[in-house]
Amino acid sequence: MSELRDTRLEKANTLAELGQGPYASTFNPSHRMAELQSNHADLLNGEERDVTVSIAGRVMTRRVLGKLAFFTLVDETGTIQLFLEETGLEAQQEGWFKQITTLVDTGDWLGVSGSLRRTDRGELSVKVHDWRMLSKSLQPLPNKWHGLVDVEKRYRQRYLDLIVSPQSRETFRRRALLVSGIRRWLDERQFLEIETPVLQSEVGGADARPFVTHHNTLDLSLYLRIATELHLKRLVVGGFERVYELGRIFRNEGTSTRHNPEFTSIEVYQAYSDYIGMMKLTEAMIAEVCQQVCGKTQITYQNKEIDLTPPWRRATMHELVYKATGLNFNEFMSREQAAEEMEAVGLEVSDTADCIGRLLNAAFEQRVEANLIQPTFVIDYPIEISPLARKHRSKPGLVERFELFIVGRETANAFSELIDPVDQRERLEAQQARKATGDLEAQGLDEDFIEALEVGMPPTGGLGIGIDRLVMLLTDSPSIRDVIAFPLLRPESSAKGAPAMG
Repeated sequence: MSELRDTRLEKANTLAELGQGPYASTFNPSHRMAELQSNHADLLNGEERDVTVSIAGRVMTRRVLGKLAFFTLVDETGTIQLFLEETGLEAQQEGWFKQITTLVDTGDWLGVSGSLRRTDRGELSVKVHDWRMLSKSLQPLPNKWHGLVDVEKRYRQRYLDLIVSPQSRETFRRRALLVSGIRRWLDERQFLEIETPVLQSEVGGADARPFVTHHNTLDLSLYLRIATELHLKRLVVGGFERVYELGRIFRNEGTSTRHNPEFTSIEVYQAYSDYIGMMKLTEAMIAEVCQQVCGKTQITYQNKEIDLTPPWRRATMHELVYKATGLNFNEFMSREQAAEEMEAVGLEVSDTADCIGRLLNAAFEQRVEANLIQPTFVIDYPIEISPLARKHRSKPGLVERFELFIVGRETANAFSELIDPVDQRERLEAQQARKATGDLEAQGLDEDFIEALEVGMPPTGGLGIGIDRLVMLLTDSPSIRDVIAFPLLRPESSAKGAPAMG
């Protein structure tokens, strides 16, 4: 590797001596590759077109055949072939053909101008009249045919992955389209995006362990936000009826194919709505954005056919657990009775599941969750695991909450928001008590948030969607690391010999 770099560095120095860069300040392409391919699709094999174009991109392949050479140039939109002919280039400037064929390597960025021709084999090509080195690559690219075999290297050196993998580039292109599509969908319906603090003195809005940091000037311990919920609700209290924020969330947890400590979510709040309204909003928005990004609402994920056409299935957690296990959890059962019945059907019972609601949720996670392949709204959750959701208007012990599951994983979470400040204080105090006994993911009591509720919050529906998991679904990506451009990894020096995270 060092010898190859030294050789390329020598070429860079030679180019500098010849007045050819090797690091240009600017270049003005007249076209992009896809545009040329589209505009000149009618050019017949063996014909030339007397137009002059200029293009820029990275050299991906090169073949030198005596007095002819063929390079492949790639930009963000596509590929085009460069046709290099010794006679023509030497007529422009002496030594040009030799320079471009000996001093230009794969990986280099070139700017060229020339006319168009289609080869006898049907390849649209730019017949080069003029060329400029834009940036000399000192490191060789991964093998064209094998790409980056080392999966971790794909994540650690994403730039190399993007260079050699059109599929990776398409994944991040779709991610960008999905994010802009969601924002546009909400903006068109009079939702306002308002940013909330990343640094917070009291975290809340989710059951999660936060990252801790410190502000030196204020001598103040702070947390990176684990949700945007409590601040967005403050905005609803303040009079904004439709608000959202799409941004980064930080949770101090392990990594897996569906978890990354830094991830992207969107939270949406609509006054005068409830969890039923949020279901309608969720399925309509996701279906429309899927149509925009994928061209249809029927997609394939890891060889499973998924239909995102609304309406989606709705089922209560109790119904799903009963169907999967035969267990009928109810408010009159004791914790001990429920635990015995769970163990009798082979379910695990944790000591932390200290009530019927938590046992019901444990049964759901063990026997139901992974089997929810088609989009399903799981509704009516136990109150014990939903401290920010409104009590169900007709079912004691439950709240008006849903989680959306697709391909066996949670994709969205929504409530009829709890707006009763007395009830909210009691629930957060219970959370704080759990936290005091060692539950690192339990929420604390945010006094300012309670005070905001006491000022008065209208009936509101709230929704949170995991953007990364939605991108995974729409790009057929098996791991969350495939859809985060730069996922969190151990430093390379400490990663060697260390156990894998997750």
